[in-house]
Amino acid sequence: MTDFTLHDKQSAPQESQALLDVSINAFGMVPNLHAVMAEAPGLLEGYQRLHELFLNSSFDDEETTVVWQTINVEHACHYCVPAHTGIAKSMKVDDAITDALRDETPLPTARLEALRDFTLSVVRNRGNVDDKEVQAFLDAGYTKRQILEVILGATQKVMSNYTNHLANTPVDKPFQKFEWHKADS
Repeated sequence: MTDFTLHDKQSAPQESQALLDVSINAFGMVPNLHAVMAEAPGLLEGYQRLHELFLNSSFDDEETTVVWQTINVEHACHYCVPAHTGIAKSMKVDDAITDALRDETPLPTARLEALRDFTLSVVRNRGNVDDKEVQAFLDAGYTKRQILEVILGATQKVMSNYTNHLANTPVDKPFQKFEWHKADS
């Protein structure tokens, strides 16, 4: 396995140093994911921008969590599931939602379940979602805008999940208590 450097401001490429300041300002630390991504400044910058855009989408905090964690769990991301568990707690998302996402059990509402189903369909079918699934999403009260915002969230998660798989990114200390492993199918 290739070893990736966990960069700090001293070891990071020049183009990543200001980006690591953005991470510190947002999270109070350089998350290990960002420390790995710093090797490729364009990846880190793109990830940070997509994160900001997705946080500012039309989804509320619960829905944002559903999209993120659905993808993290589907991709079996050892790093992002614990990290987003901690993020969900900081966003005051009900633990019942987080637990259902982590455990792949039913969500508390049909609307959130429709969001998870649609997100899974987008990911599993690489965007080739049939009309019936799109209509079920719209019938649940979501919009065409939100169809496209699921793609935005999926794009962000592909960047982080794939990076973590390749780099075997160590989970940050604050999130280690939320360790997670995908249940056997």
